[in-house]
Amino acid sequence: MTEEEARTWIADRHGAAGIGAMEQIVDLVVQENARQNLIAPSTLESIWTRHIVDSAQLLSHVDQAEDGLWIDIGSGAGFPGLVIAALRKQPIYLVEPRRKRADFLQDAANRLGLSAHVTVIADRIQAVTNASATIVSARAVAPITDLFAWAKGCSSKSTRWILPKGQSAREDVASARETWHGVFHVEHSITDAKSLIVLASKVARR
Repeated sequence: MTEEEARTWIADRHGAAGIGAMEQIVDLVVQENARQNLIAPSTLESIWTRHIVDSAQLLSHVDQAEDGLWIDIGSGAGFPGLVIAALRKQPIYLVEPRRKRADFLQDAANRLGLSAHVTVIADRIQAVTNASATIVSARAVAPITDLFAWAKGCSSKSTRWILPKGQSAREDVASARETWHGVFHVEHSITDAKSLIVLASKVARR
């Protein structure tokens, strides 16, 4: 997928408003990247493909009419959490333990006009115990088995997990099955045929 194809993909699904929001996110990330290393400099030229669409595609695994809390673990530069927040007007927690990145996320949410449904939590996911997630995402944060354990205080058997895992997804799922029950499915990323996304539901410890 080229950068132009990525922009077209967003426009076809989310219209002019979606394109405008993504352009704002790109500008904010590029500006902040000069102050702190949010994303690898080598990915700046392919930011629409590598980060914007790579994040937005997760919405294709969610019923757009569905409500409920989305929790994004390790939101970092806002991928996927900030992108999801801009395209889905439902409550979302952006959980990021690094203070400078959490501050960036809060500022970005304010500038994008998303603060009414976005909560930035400057802490580890283990500290989130006063919420129950309908959906949990985490992009290249940790092995699946760790994510399940860390988020036990804010997830349940009804929580659905959407986890971009790169090429190691099947091995990661096999490892998780040793200690966790659940329904697991692996999908290919639309931005990179070699990258995979793990979809999990009905997760419970063995």
